[in-house]
Amino acid sequence: MQGENTVQSIERAMRILEELAGEKDGIGVTDLSCRVQLHKSTVHRILNTLLRLGYVEQNLYSEKYRLGTKLLYLGGAILDRMDIRRESHELLKQLAEEVNETVHLVIPDNDKALYVDKIDSNRTIRMYSQIGRRAPLHASAVGKAILAFSTPDYVEKIINNGLERYTKNTIVDPDKLIEHLKEIRVRGYAVDDEENEEGIRCVGAPVFDYTGKVIAAVSISGSTVTIPPERVPELASKVLDCARIISRKMGWRAGEM
Repeated sequence: MQGENTVQSIERAMRILEELAGEKDGIGVTDLSCRVQLHKSTVHRILNTLLRLGYVEQNLYSEKYRLGTKLLYLGGAILDRMDIRRESHELLKQLAEEVNETVHLVIPDNDKALYVDKIDSNRTIRMYSQIGRRAPLHASAVGKAILAFSTPDYVEKIINNGLERYTKNTIVDPDKLIEHLKEIRVRGYAVDDEENEEGIRCVGAPVFDYTGKVIAAVSISGSTVTIPPERVPELASKVLDCARIISRKMGWRAGEM
């Protein structure tokens, strides 16, 4: 019984941490208990333990809780061991400086694309994305770049999970998405034309490993003002070049994408 209670406590603590991850400004105990569907006293007890361990911190004025800085240590340890992030970081910086737009590196994470690196542009408008957040595969340039070069079974799994609509441009029809992925596979890159967020356009390309498997994607992202449709071919060429170099660093030796 003691073992079951311990596992249950761990599961509850993880649910609380995951909920806090989506709250930049923190959240109070009452709201948090409603979201995780646990009694307020239970949530408060778990938060106190996490607070003592450094995984959660509390604003003394608002009394709201948010993720603690100790999690940076754990997350940093994971990122440090990721060869692709280490091998690609300088290339991403060069690309961002060249195009003066935000550049992302993502990896597939179950049914989403996980941001593992981001280089901001020098523009005053900043992208909402951040390392550790996830993007939908069917409604982002990086996601579609990964999907287009994934196995049919994986694409089918994503479709069966449901194609959520984020904007009026999001592709939610399975047949249209499949045809769209075929086009991406032919030209080698994907475009997010305000499909995930209104006013944002992105161009993404896949990254492959030594077996030819798609393992990541790189994108150039910006507002529709700084990335009008006529600029897409230019950016596509640059993001493809960057993705090819990263792929070769990962051991990819096949023909051009």
